[in-house]
Amino acid sequence: MRIYAYDADYLDSAQKIMGDMLDFAVNSYGFDADDFFSMFLVSDVAEQIEHGNPAYVAGKTGCELVKEIICKSGLVREEIPDEMYLDKSPEYWAGWALAFYQWYTSKSFQRIHRAVSVRDVLLMYPAFHEMDIMQFVDEMEERMKACYTQTNLKRIRLSRGLSQRELAELSGVPVRQIQLWEQRQRNINSAQALSVARLGRVLGCGSEDLLEI
Repeated sequence: MRIYAYDADYLDSAQKIMGDMLDFAVNSYGFDADDFFSMFLVSDVAEQIEHGNPAYVAGKTGCELVKEIICKSGLVREEIPDEMYLDKSPEYWAGWALAFYQWYTSKSFQRIHRAVSVRDVLLMYPAFHEMDIMQFVDEMEERMKACYTQTNLKRIRLSRGLSQRELAELSGVPVRQIQLWEQRQRNINSAQALSVARLGRVLGCGSEDLLEI
């Protein structure tokens, strides 16, 4: 069963807000896209969106988020009137697409940005902006795998000094299933909750620590 970051009812709003946020920050305030996204990450705004706080994924505009992030960063900038463009820019698409990817995978924006910068996402715009969003997701997953070569399951298992077979015997989860998760041929985020809980019990960690977030 796939676990999404928050209720799907907020997704469309969250995507539009993040699209407007990045568009306004870059095209009105003149920030470099990655510089602004770094400010977004160190503020608590990123975390509020990741957790689907209704005040942030539905209750604020993208322009309001930009001004809040600037304030929280300690910068002094002349306030610009709110403006949300009808013609959607590459920056809008990048924010819109990143919001979907974060919701779909439950990965943190920090983890995503460490592997794929906003500049990288903007370079994907010509090829992907008219495609189905799931094709963007697939490309992002490949780039994330290239950056994070070891799954959480494998990393924690090795830190406990257990072989795949030993973990299988202790947890009751088939060794082939463990291999498929560690090789990313199957997604542990879609696994049965009971299987992940059994692995966590043996490894001395929470189920959430084994998910690829």
